[in-house]
Formats: sequence, structure tokens, C-alpha cells
Amino acid sequence: MTINPNQPIKFSPLHRLQWEEAQQKYVILYPEGMVELNQSSAEILKCCDGTRNLAQIISDLEQKFTTTGLTNDITAFLEVALKNGWINQN
Repeated sequence: MTINPNQPIKFSPLHRLQWEEAQQKYVILYPEGMVELNQSSAEILKCCDGTRNLAQIISDLEQKFTTTGLTNDITAFLEVALKNGWINQN
């Protein structure tokens, strides 16, 4: 599975992204368990709302953090997220 750069990316309805106060970080909750996320991963997943494609997510995050050159890191993370079922493209 690879990210289709032209299709919107949406967080999976089978998972829940939420702030976990006890751990002071975002986590992905699903029936079998929980995945702790670092800040960068959480910021990427928060952009996966079904309205943005890969280029839009990259652009939004580069603007938000006033930086450039995030394409490879964001794409690599989203490939992992897709393989793990955390996101989907329809």
C-alpha cells in the first residue's frame, strides 16, 4: 500500500485520536490497544480529516511550523499509518 498523492487522506473511523492527559501525549485508541504518538505524528494525523491530500497536508504543516523540507518525513509516516490502518483513502 502506498499513499495516492491525489486522494484525500482520512483518519480511520475504527480508531480514535485523543489527548491522553496521564501520558501528556496524543494516542491512537483502538479495540486491541493503544499507540502513543510523538508530537510530530499527532500533528500529521490531525490533518487527516478527509479534505486534504498529501500535498495539502505537507503545505499546511510547513506553514504551521514555518519550515520547509518536510515532504519525505510526512510521506514516510503516512505510509506507515496507512499500512497500520490508522488512515485510509477512498
